[in-house]
Amino acid sequence: MEFKIDTKPSYTTITPVSNMLDANLTEAIRQKWKELTESGSRNIIVDLRHCTSTDEKIEAKLVALHEEVYEARQSLVFVHLAGDLLAQLKGNEDEMLLNIVPTEEEAIDIISMEVLERDLFEEGF
Repeated sequence: MEFKIDTKPSYTTITPVSNMLDANLTEAIRQKWKELTESGSRNIIVDLRHCTSTDEKIEAKLVALHEEVYEARQSLVFVHLAGDLLAQLKGNEDEMLLNIVPTEEEAIDIISMEVLERDLFEEGF
């Protein structure tokens, strides 16, 4: 799978160059996240602007990826979801389990707030 990677100090944006969001692409995103984590990136924005079609059962894979990232005390936000994918997630109420926002600016805000929350939580102990 081919990705465009944009690394900033507090997050990395992964943009798949694929029009199909399926189990293979989700696994490739997971592997890329693992690689980025090893190189020091802790917060990920996944830009799905190119994904215009999806596998019907992708929701469970996205939720599993989201949970894995958060168990590692990192952040994951999805941006630029095509209308069909967003409608599919909303139909199953999976959008309630994921960080989904329309713009990268909103994704950066979520990551900033989550980093602050983690820092405050860790200071409390």
